[in-house]
Amino acid sequence: MGTGRVVLVGAPLGNVGDASTRLREVLASADVVAAEDTRRLLRLARDLDVTVAGRIVSYFEGNEERRTPDLVSALRDGAVVAVVTDGGMPSVSDPGYRLVRAALDAGFPVTAAPGPSAVTTALALSGLPSDRFCFEGFLPRSGSGRRSRLRELAAEPRTLVFFEAPHRISAALTDLAGAFGAEREAAVCRELTKTYEEIRRGPLGELAAWSAAAEPRGEITVVVAGSPAGPAERPADEDLRAAVVEREAAGESRRDAIQAVADMYGLRKRDVYALVHTVNK
Repeated sequence: MGTGRVVLVGAPLGNVGDASTRLREVLASADVVAAEDTRRLLRLARDLDVTVAGRIVSYFEGNEERRTPDLVSALRDGAVVAVVTDGGMPSVSDPGYRLVRAALDAGFPVTAAPGPSAVTTALALSGLPSDRFCFEGFLPRSGSGRRSRLRELAAEPRTLVFFEAPHRISAALTDLAGAFGAEREAAVCRELTKTYEEIRRGPLGELAAWSAAAEPRGEITVVVAGSPAGPAERPADEDLRAAVVEREAAGESRRDAIQAVADMYGLRKRDVYALVHTVNK
């Protein structure tokens, strides 16, 4: 076995001044640089006045699985393989995990040249509790899948951090407000460390309305306060029925509305279902 190893390289989120000395050293000395976007890598190297002497290969979501065996083969030949994404730490909702797992399984060491992270940067800037948090990455793209995931998280007491694409942020915030309550505090962090950095803080309902009107662009991280005290006190039967009707009127299917109301109050879905359908009968 050779002396190959993997180095995960933390790249600047936007401001090139955040690049570390180790990042420069690794990019200049690695035998292979696996980049999420080779053009952005070359632009970063140019901005840092660094010459990438090693072989550059593209390594992104679409080819990660296919290209990983080739990179493990390079490790066997004794290569130092650096992984760099468009910004932040590789393998955190970005390419890198497959190679880390494959390298470890093959007996090769994995290390990091740590750098900026959108997760911890947004968390620190949000103004929300940061002593305990959980990172959920990207929510499901489909509306039903997204709402189902959020129902599972509605009673989570820790601060939550999500990534979201700009063309889905308005729908995501609307679904967050529906699942967590419009008054739950949150922050939308856009274009972190870049020229047009913007942090919007406020209740989810207000942020959803702002997003629908403003149509924010760029890379977005959403931070949401945890549930204050778990499931709310069980309301009267007629109020439970009204809550289901209200959600249906807002566009949710009856099934999703019943599930959301059950999750909100820590009830069994079948019990809420029985309440709704008894009245209908």
